[in-house]
Amino acid sequence: MKVAVTGSSGLIGSHLVPALRADGHDVLRLVRRTPRTADEHRWDPQHHRIDPALLADVDAVVNLAGVGIGDRRWTAAYKQAVLSSRVDATRTVSEALAAATAADPTRPRALLSGSAVGWYGDTGDREADEGAPAGDDFLARVCTEWEAATAPAADAGVRVTLLRTGLVLGPGGLLGRLAPLFRFGLGGRLGSGRQYWPWISLTDEVDAIRFLLATPVAGPVNLTAPTPVTNAEFARTLAHVVNRPAVLPVPGVALRLVVGEFAPVGILAGQRAVPGRLRDAGFTWTHPDLDAALRAALGRG
Repeated sequence: MKVAVTGSSGLIGSHLVPALRADGHDVLRLVRRTPRTADEHRWDPQHHRIDPALLADVDAVVNLAGVGIGDRRWTAAYKQAVLSSRVDATRTVSEALAAATAADPTRPRALLSGSAVGWYGDTGDREADEGAPAGDDFLARVCTEWEAATAPAADAGVRVTLLRTGLVLGPGGLLGRLAPLFRFGLGGRLGSGRQYWPWISLTDEVDAIRFLLATPVAGPVNLTAPTPVTNAEFARTLAHVVNRPAVLPVPGVALRLVVGEFAPVGILAGQRAVPGRLRDAGFTWTHPDLDAALRAALGRG
């Protein structure tokens, strides 16, 4: 299979690309800078520009492009970048796949497009499978527009799978920022700790994408571990893994002062998301247990 990947330099993409190659796939990487290797090809999602020939013989696109949601304080300009980077990239590859399909309708094609469990908004204690309604906060609205940008591909007959991903536990991301605090004994629950944090190990995230490339599942799929945990339970487990106490809770008001608007939406809210469609399709998790996933992410066996 020939697979194009956007966002290949990120946490997920940088591990997905070698895994796909190990599976025997021919992988090309779409990059916004000047290409440095033969497998890299330039595109300009901001202006919806991509060479139509690039996707002419591509069987699938894994679309992971987008600026980091929690990488910077949310200003109006940064929130716009969070939204536009996702919508522009998705619409660009979606329209290019639609054009390729129109030119060669005999080739089955798939678009596995990034999204997030933030689509559901703050669900409190209510479980959210793929049939749950959308939320109405900023991240939910981003996810709604992000997913809607796949419409040209879906309308052209491309199989579109929406990867509603939870907190990915790997060497970086939010865990990369939390782990040093916990190692110094400065960790604890965030806010009330009652908000659910749906998580997935980096290994399972990559394996789930590989699985969905080969499995004819369309529509939204929650990429999370089977059992979401509360933030308080997450904090206790992380503290146990690094052999430190978790006795220093961070009040919600302090989080709002430090990270601004991101705090109530991205940290103090949560989704009790469950991976119903992934489970029903027969996927097997390597790390269904949080303790094991954290140990793998932190190199603690």
